[in-house]
Amino acid sequence: AYSNTKSYSTDAPSRIRDFAIVAHVDHGKTTLMDKLLSQCNQNVSTERIMDNNALEKERGITISSKYTCFKWKEHTFNAVDTPGHADFGGEVERVLSMVDGCVLLCDAMEGPLAQTKFVVSKALAKGLQPLIVLNKVDRPAVTEEQCLSVESDLFDLFANLGATDQQLDFKVLYASAREGIATYSFDRTRALLAQKEAGNPGPLEEAGMNDLLDAIMEHVPSPQGDPADHFRMLVTMIERDAFMGRLVTGRVMSGTAKVGDHIKSLSRTGELKEDSKVTKIFTRQAMSKNATVSDTIASPEVEEALAASPIDPPTIRMTFGVNDSPLAGLEGTQLTGSKLGDRLKAEAESNVSIKVSNVGEGSKSGDAYEVQGRGELQLGVLIETMRREGFEMSISPPVVIYRTDEETGAKMEPIEEVVVELEEAHCGAVIEALTLRKAELVEMVPDAGEGGRTRLVFMCPSRGLLGYRGTFATTTQGTGIMHRSFNAYEPMKGTLSQVRKGVIISMAKGATTLHALGALESRGVLFVDPQVDTYEGMIIGEHSRDGDLEVNPCKEKKLTNMRASGTDETIRLTPPRRLGLEEAMGYVASDEMIEVTPSAIRLRKRILSANQRKRAEKK
Repeated sequence: AYSNTKSYSTDAPSRIRDFAIVAHVDHGKTTLMDKLLSQCNQNVSTERIMDNNALEKERGITISSKYTCFKWKEHTFNAVDTPGHADFGGEVERVLSMVDGCVLLCDAMEGPLAQTKFVVSKALAKGLQPLIVLNKVDRPAVTEEQCLSVESDLFDLFANLGATDQQLDFKVLYASAREGIATYSFDRTRALLAQKEAGNPGPLEEAGMNDLLDAIMEHVPSPQGDPADHFRMLVTMIERDAFMGRLVTGRVMSGTAKVGDHIKSLSRTGELKEDSKVTKIFTRQAMSKNATVSDTIASPEVEEALAASPIDPPTIRMTFGVNDSPLAGLEGTQLTGSKLGDRLKAEAESNVSIKVSNVGEGSKSGDAYEVQGRGELQLGVLIETMRREGFEMSISPPVVIYRTDEETGAKMEPIEEVVVELEEAHCGAVIEALTLRKAELVEMVPDAGEGGRTRLVFMCPSRGLLGYRGTFATTTQGTGIMHRSFNAYEPMKGTLSQVRKGVIISMAKGATTLHALGALESRGVLFVDPQVDTYEGMIIGEHSRDGDLEVNPCKEKKLTNMRASGTDETIRLTPPRRLGLEEAMGYVASDEMIEVTPSAIRLRKRILSANQRKRAEKK
């Protein structure tokens, strides 16, 4: 069963091609999908049409896997667009079960990076034959020699990951997804780009993405399965419809189904979950949206579940609780613990890389739920989505998930591969900062990026990277690029150096005043403007020293009936430091929380009362 248009495919299996487009983040997957759809006469009304989520459009990244269907030379292509960021790697893992081949997109300038290794390892383990596309060859700095070097790096990567001889014999195309050109020849691609730039689109109209589409048709095998056998489908996506309820998306492994057929759902272990019947069958064309994964939908006669690939475990966890601050209920509409729990459980049902569990009474106002995910970005996207839906929450700081070595009993922590590209002048500061976070520099490549940028590769504990992205952007003045991906669990690297000073805490409830903030500005960096509502225990700034500082930011200037001899000095405040959601997640300490509402992100102490905090410290 597929979802969301009005008909379904009856093509013979020999005329069907199921493939995924995989790549490192920002290597051009979604742009390539736009051009493939345009080439096949699909309506592409906007750029990056597959990124139809509001957060995807704002951030410029693909967050969830989506699929579509289009025709080419009397063949039906079922294509899946996947995320490139490591935090959303679970989306890649689940959809590879739906396809028979994949298009591996690689930046011709950057070559294979961290997420490239991840997606290649998953594709090779599935037995897929990747089709290589070197993208962005329209850049002036890209040469044929550099493309050959990238091909060599890819071959080495495949060999190191245990590729078979057949998988090592991959085909390579040279493309500019932005211009809609892909051919088997570097020179021909550059010639077509030059002709287009000169205003001669004739050859381009004849070529375009034809070579790539023909390569997919030729090298991606048709789906295997006996249409005469019992119906079996492996579920890979779940979504909900306001009128029809749950819609499941997956790959039909055998048999056929029609509306009215009786079916049943089997768990991964083969246990019967429910009996049902087919009420609607949908397929999808052009634009699509994302959709318990790994279940088997089958005819009543089927007793064994289909094999489903295991998903890599989450590496960090956070606790979501009901907002119990004095400002709770003033901005949101979804306030109760039951609504919070229902929303998180619905997310876990459709997102295989997120796990949710109830951890009991999290606050005086309601339950708390532990949410485990792949990284700060993934959980940050979930929190941002929920606050836009009207939720108010109290969020704990992210904590990495440790393991224990079964043989030695040693405590293990997740280690990530960190790849950064930056100007040479910033290398020293970044190396020093990551070294303090227990990172180990394993590779340094001068002139590896465009414009002579240096590439640094580190192995760093996940806990050392919490909150570092904002610091990295400041250190490199916004010019650096950083990518992270999970590598392995290794023994603990030791205690991290303190990377944050104390905080300035409000000891009064009310609106901040210009007079009070003016007096506090010399004590640290402020997070709030004048006339902002505060409460006892709310964090309003960072102290210039290590200890916390409790202040009254609502203090007003004392007025008298005496006339001043001169004009009062005008107070001019430095603009406050505004913490975004992901920066706040990495900033708060273990005794602090993040208050998230539809219109504000506030930091606060877990225990709001100063007296109660002091008593708790003595225990």
